[in-house]
Amino acid sequence: MTTATASAPAATSAAVPAIAPYLSVNNVEVIYDHVILVLKGVSLQVPQGKIVALLGANGAGKSTTLKTISTLLRGERGDVTKGEVQFKGERVDQLTPNELVKRGLSQVMEGRHCFGHLTIEENLLTGAYTRDLSRAQLKEALEKVYHYFPRLRERRASQAGYTSGGEQQMCAIGRALMAKPSMILLDEPSMGIAPQIVDEIFGIVKDLNSKEQVSFLLAEQNTNVALRYADFGYILENGRVVMEGAAADLASNEDVKEFYLGVSGAGRKSFRDMKFYRRRKRWLA
Repeated sequence: MTTATASAPAATSAAVPAIAPYLSVNNVEVIYDHVILVLKGVSLQVPQGKIVALLGANGAGKSTTLKTISTLLRGERGDVTKGEVQFKGERVDQLTPNELVKRGLSQVMEGRHCFGHLTIEENLLTGAYTRDLSRAQLKEALEKVYHYFPRLRERRASQAGYTSGGEQQMCAIGRALMAKPSMILLDEPSMGIAPQIVDEIFGIVKDLNSKEQVSFLLAEQNTNVALRYADFGYILENGRVVMEGAAADLASNEDVKEFYLGVSGAGRKSFRDMKFYRRRKRWLA
């Protein structure tokens, strides 16, 4: 693992966020089907009240990391064979997803997974199933979601399957909010969504973080937009954390610009220039 400067491994301590971790993933190894090694000693931290981005190409291990934390991995024949996950100072990787939601940790899955035959509001209501709420409290929780996602108020009676990808993503995040989480794991929120809607969704995430103090760990291929809104970032390659640092430092790092943003000191790189990039990555040497 390296810092944002991609220099010596011994410098990792300087890159660790100063605030005590709210969520801590410690040297986790994951194997699928008892054969395929996917995560190879992944460690990361999320301080309370912060947005941390988990970056990397498709297949780097981002979604697997989130499912390891939320314990949804078992449903996909995955096993944690090494390491542990702690949330609020307690080990949680042996809990059920339902127990984790009750403790304040929710995941928004890649692909949104809304119930297409239910209305937007019915989808939102399913998110409150772990809470024993009165009718008035349930209405108050819905109003809070509609405050942050006014589009959902407009589409509240529409079947989710007939709404846009952006509206479904908003619905999925709103459904997670109905459980009153203190932390949300957000998997690929920009996937399949128009750029202007992506900015709108990330802006709402930033508002939820600053106004509601919801911590976020978001897995994202869109490095540029993720680093614009995050406080800290980790970059995964082939199941390993290869670089970490403050979001601003990563965004200005020449290696990150070249290999993940397609920009170098000479300007934007073409695919022809980039296709042999793995030979030149110092952290893969």
